[in-house]
Amino acid sequence: MPTVSTVNLTAPLLLLLLWATHPTMATNWLSLARLPRSRPVSGAAPCARLRGLTPGQVGVCRARGEVMESVRKAAEMVIEECQHQFRNRRWNCSTTPRGINVFGRVMNQGTREAAFVHALSSAAMAVAVTRACTRGELERCGCDRKVRGVSPEGFQWSGCSDNLSYGVAFSQTFVDEPERAKGLSAGRPLMNLHNNEAGRKAILHNMQVECKCHGVSGSCELRTCWKVMPPFRRVGVVLKERFDGATEVRLTRIGSRTALLPRDPQVKPPAARDLLYLAPSPDFCHLDPDNGIPGTAGRRCNGKINAISQGDNPVNISVK
Repeated sequence: MPTVSTVNLTAPLLLLLLWATHPTMATNWLSLARLPRSRPVSGAAPCARLRGLTPGQVGVCRARGEVMESVRKAAEMVIEECQHQFRNRRWNCSTTPRGINVFGRVMNQGTREAAFVHALSSAAMAVAVTRACTRGELERCGCDRKVRGVSPEGFQWSGCSDNLSYGVAFSQTFVDEPERAKGLSAGRPLMNLHNNEAGRKAILHNMQVECKCHGVSGSCELRTCWKVMPPFRRVGVVLKERFDGATEVRLTRIGSRTALLPRDPQVKPPAARDLLYLAPSPDFCHLDPDNGIPGTAGRRCNGKINAISQGDNPVNISVK
């Protein structure tokens, strides 16, 4: 039977453990990218064995198994795009050699790096699921047939427009689930949910129009057009720009609710498309095992700016 002193010591440690592990739970589904293609990611039994999912996400997996291959694809897209966008930065989206926390303990902290990963993850999910809809791979969705009629520019809406509304809805259901399950009174869930939505808005605000001409000898007397998502590389570029201009915020109580407001009162409140972060980024130049930072090797590192010098040869480093 524990003594009083043991209980007093255990309770804070337990709270600390819960605080440290919660933030990483939200992005542990990215570990699906590590699974071999031969391993199924849908069905009651396989869903229960996917270690990177929260209980709520396991429920989504069981109920909507046809989408899970798109979830795996989204995880792969996040890692690839993150490493491309940050290839010339001190933190270059280094991945752990194993385990369900793909980007390591650096995701435990509410930094702008974590903000970017959350935004990119929610966007990748929406894109991957929407692509599957357009290709006819999902029974519950297909092309967006709501885009019809004649546009103000005079062309006819037709063809197969990307059904982004379905992809966004699934992204909200799956990616946001860990945050909503924890409640919305703490800073980190609010930060993550805001950045998740900012990632999806990076797609919505960059939709494109593709057209086909009809007429004699290509005269284009009639044009039929449809809406398509931007290339995911474009989404990555937009979110990288948002990363560079991210706003540091703090949790503030306003009446009966809590909100994230700029830490600097002179800074205007961020828009829905902006990225938010709660804590300054660590120095990624030097080894910091306690925070899962492997340091920088194989290139010059300037701790005063989050970039490397021109001409350096960046390398990805695995977090041990």
